[in-house]
Amino acid sequence: MVDPSDPGLRKIIHIDMDAFFASVEQRDNPALRGHPVAVGGSSRRGVVAAASYEARAFGVRSAMPSVTAQRRCPKLIFVKPRFDVYQSVSRQIRDIFAQHTDLIEPLSLDEAYLDVTTNRQGIASATEIAQMIRADIARETGLTASAGVSYNKFIAKIASDQNKPDGLCVIRPEQGPGFVAALPVKRFHGIGPRTAEKMAALGIATGADLAAKSEQWLLSHFGTWGSYLYGAAHGIDNRPVRPDRIRKSIGGERTYGEDIWTETALREALDHVADIVWERAERAEAQARTVTLKARYSDFHTITRARSLAHPVSSRAAFGAIGQSLIDQILPLHNGIRLLGLTLSGLSQAGEVMEADDRQPELPFA
Repeated sequence: MVDPSDPGLRKIIHIDMDAFFASVEQRDNPALRGHPVAVGGSSRRGVVAAASYEARAFGVRSAMPSVTAQRRCPKLIFVKPRFDVYQSVSRQIRDIFAQHTDLIEPLSLDEAYLDVTTNRQGIASATEIAQMIRADIARETGLTASAGVSYNKFIAKIASDQNKPDGLCVIRPEQGPGFVAALPVKRFHGIGPRTAEKMAALGIATGADLAAKSEQWLLSHFGTWGSYLYGAAHGIDNRPVRPDRIRKSIGGERTYGEDIWTETALREALDHVADIVWERAERAEAQARTVTLKARYSDFHTITRARSLAHPVSSRAAFGAIGQSLIDQILPLHNGIRLLGLTLSGLSQAGEVMEADDRQPELPFA
């Protein structure tokens, strides 16, 4: 169980921008404000990258096929993504974080963990820092952010989603186990629909149900992940915020509104995915030696094919050629393809990576 008096407890803030891409578009185009907006392609094979809260009210979600989104919300307005703008705003937000701490672990353009146990201003209250950050983001970018404040990453991330949009949720050490116990397991980060279904079949619906299981039982049913689940169910997560977190892969995938049945269409679809992934790799200045193809059939059966090189993939053309050679391995098609993805892994990193210091001095939590 969590000991609130433990001097090793950290002060963690998880910041999550509210409907980030869509909110940027509404900020920059007043005509979009108050209307359901989806960032992404409106074509039959398009996919929603982000949805405004007005669109979410109709059940529109990211990664949803555009045709499905349009059916759910006939007045949905599609806007082409502007990743250069989103990256610029993300850098502004990161600069705000850096005014408080060096221990920043970005998860994406629109969310990050911050460890403020020791911070630049010497502020004892993590809640006060979270409020300052949210106010600075609103003033400097015109956007809203939600924050979760807690003593570990697991709970802070869940808390940031608790009062969205433009919300703040604080879970203190003495509240942690009870907070987790009341949660549906599908709210646990990392538990997707299929794992939630498996847990339901095992009689696990809430954090309390999970906490009632022994660690050995969880290990037997969920492999090495069982130890993490056991700790999380008891409000325990000892992972530090790592500003030097090594990115293991860069990838992208698309789900199609209509299944792909022909070789020509499949190769064209792969070429588009390759463009997206290669652009991301160039932005990250990353080099990779392994290319992995992911294909999901209409019956949801998923396969992967991979190829590793002795040297980094040298160009977009080489990347595309490897992807196409992996396509050769799944032809001819005996079933329709509903999802296609490519991943670059075995990334090379510049410089030596230093481990973050896990030890933290004692400070009052809030």
